[in-house]
Amino acid sequence: MKRNIGYTIALLALATGLSVPLPAQQPSAETSDLIDSSAMDALNQMGTYLRSLKDFQVKANATSEDVLEDGEKLMFARTTDMLAVRPNKLRIDIQGDQMSGLLLYDGKTFTLFARGAGYYASGNAPPTIAELIEITREKYGIELPLVDLFLWGSPQASANKITEATDFGPGDVEGTTCERYAFRQPGLDWQVWIQAGDHPLPRKLVLTTTTDEARPQHVSILTWNLAPSYNDAAFVFDPPADAHKIVFAEQNAAATGNN
Repeated sequence: MKRNIGYTIALLALATGLSVPLPAQQPSAETSDLIDSSAMDALNQMGTYLRSLKDFQVKANATSEDVLEDGEKLMFARTTDMLAVRPNKLRIDIQGDQMSGLLLYDGKTFTLFARGAGYYASGNAPPTIAELIEITREKYGIELPLVDLFLWGSPQASANKITEATDFGPGDVEGTTCERYAFRQPGLDWQVWIQAGDHPLPRKLVLTTTTDEARPQHVSILTWNLAPSYNDAAFVFDPPADAHKIVFAEQNAAATGNN
């Protein structure tokens, strides 16, 4: 019997190690006096550089705060390991306190596997990573982990406006010299440490949710490999003997079924 993968996908969606709604438009005149142009330029330069990478591996060691109904905070840790080969190969391995999952995409098929639950689902895939991001979000309601590494500064980024942008000067992330920037936008304060020099990679990200009075935070430390070793088998799913195949739940189909 086929089972719906909705609850499993929800676990994988929580694994986002880097998800900031970045602006696709310029700040309004009313907020321009709070915008440091050098900070905005740094974001654009970082996005341009990230989109120039043909293949890369990045590991995000993240901690996230979960606020309980009584206000108590719990801290959860996870590691998201991504191998990306543009335009059409992607492998994301997630290990953490709340989840263990795997996403594979080989240009023709994409698969999500929830190790803890023992279920996986596969579907036909579009020919590029960019299209995969859009389809999984729109059709299945899945936000791929570390998705902003592909969207930063592109037209696909959110149109939410940054209201404040500040350059806080040099910083260090695990021995790498960076420049530290802080930004504000509705519902979110965030900071990013961008590697200095010819490789403006994001090395650290801190997100603070401002719509919750507890102000929970999400912190990610990113480690990069710009010359990864891989073969085609790394992007193909070989299901364990005890894994059970189920089907994706489409958002539109679910909405129709509830009417």
